[in-house]
Amino acid sequence: MSHVLTRCAAIPGIDMVCCAVPDGSNHDAVADEARACGAEIVRGSELDVLDRYYKAAEQLAADVIVRVTSDCPLIDARVCGQVLAALDEGKAADYAANNFKHSFPHGLDCEAFTMEALDMAWRKADADHEREHVTPWLRNNGSLRHAAVEEADAGFAMERWTLDYPEDLEFLRALFEIMPSGASGWREVAAIVQSNPAIRELNANRGQR
Repeated sequence: MSHVLTRCAAIPGIDMVCCAVPDGSNHDAVADEARACGAEIVRGSELDVLDRYYKAAEQLAADVIVRVTSDCPLIDARVCGQVLAALDEGKAADYAANNFKHSFPHGLDCEAFTMEALDMAWRKADADHEREHVTPWLRNNGSLRHAAVEEADAGFAMERWTLDYPEDLEFLRALFEIMPSGASGWREVAAIVQSNPAIRELNANRGQR
């Protein structure tokens, strides 16, 4: 998790990093690690993650929220900055994301939205999957203004750099073992993966999405 929080701290334009941790003593280790990384900690519902996000944003008086999930240790701060800029440019959007169309490796997903949009979702989203996954209501609501960030060269869109399965953990451990210190851009990672096909094969059975 420290990889995620450290990279999030480098996103251009953000003021603070918050880790929204589920309630319960079984998640205390996550809160302790996040605190050690210098992140703000807000606790909330384990199942109603939308409510947890809303309360975190409210408690920290946020006007814009950038969302990155903790299973993305290779998140690219520059790409996240592009998503934030797409939301903020001319105040023309309520919600921005880089995964409306899959053009980046899976594991670089980032979303940004206004507090006003989050408040609407918190009040109006009622389906279980909308509460659990935070942003489906925002993504699918036609009354909101959306902005998409896409990578022109989508040749790496099928790469899988996220952490869901044991094979993903094996892949990431092998990758970090040979990745130079300070390598943070996703194209640097792509070059390493290309040069080490055996590492790519470690989680290839899981596919990209």
